[in-house]
Amino acid sequence: MAEWLYEAGIGEARAALVEDGVIVEARIELESDAPRVGAVLPARLVEITVKGREGRVTFAGGEAMLSPLPPGITQGAALTIEIVREAIPEPGRVKLPRAAPSDAPPAPGSTLLERITASGVPVRTCLPHQPDALEAAGWSEVLDEAMTGDIAFPGGMLRMIPTPAMTLFDVDGSGPLEALAVAAARAVAAAIVRHDIGGSIGVDFPTVAGKGPRQAIAAAIDAGLPQPFERTAVNGFGFLQIVRKRSRIALPELLRADPAGAAARTLLRQIERTPPPVPPLHRVSPAMAKVLAAHPHWRDAAARATGADIRFESN
Repeated sequence: MAEWLYEAGIGEARAALVEDGVIVEARIELESDAPRVGAVLPARLVEITVKGREGRVTFAGGEAMLSPLPPGITQGAALTIEIVREAIPEPGRVKLPRAAPSDAPPAPGSTLLERITASGVPVRTCLPHQPDALEAAGWSEVLDEAMTGDIAFPGGMLRMIPTPAMTLFDVDGSGPLEALAVAAARAVAAAIVRHDIGGSIGVDFPTVAGKGPRQAIAAAIDAGLPQPFERTAVNGFGFLQIVRKRSRIALPELLRADPAGAAARTLLRQIERTPPPVPPLHRVSPAMAKVLAAHPHWRDAAARATGADIRFESN
């Protein structure tokens, strides 16, 4: 039986869809004031970037790219928008959220807990004093996949490489090439779902000869990846491209955008789950110390949860 495991952690909320003891989907929602997908906000058009098609809007606390433009709208006009894609961090910059015009009343976007509750799958809230159900299902292994990009599958290994243009998967392994490529296709489809990867995705399979084997690879993608998505055929060089809707940051992007923050929140989770008496002093890297100093309420929350005077010391 499938169920969602949910944790309201310090600095982040976590959820995993678990089937037969294995994590099928892993999701993290950071503590943030940024608008979520579905948020409806009053805004103002401050720049028309593509005449008749696209503009930049500001709202309380941020800005977004708007498309399409309402007919006849002029620069400086007030309007209501809906966030359709959240901000995406990229090396050296943050890609602004995307928005569309809306006639709905202002409202916040749904939280991670609200989204998984609406899925119809049972949700089990996990508490720090309980056995670690997330870890038992492989939570740390999934986070390690996201950070390193190394994903093992029977007979081979995937290397997942997020880039600003697309997420790339490279296939390596041994044995008959067709069997390897089909097994890799199943693993790629599962990884895309597990890590919530959207946008453009490229997969470099081993080169196989003949139309039949290439169709078998594509069929494995189709069987493992839920609609909607579009894909190309496998070309003669073994490359296949997939395009999926992209509305939120994928798990690998989220963790890699701020590895020190991810490590700090993981440490806080470990502290929360340490049986009493909890050691008060914890040694951290300089980068983690900087993150923790910028979020003093995280330390306070850990102290309340454990009853210890939690302190951090940089190595």
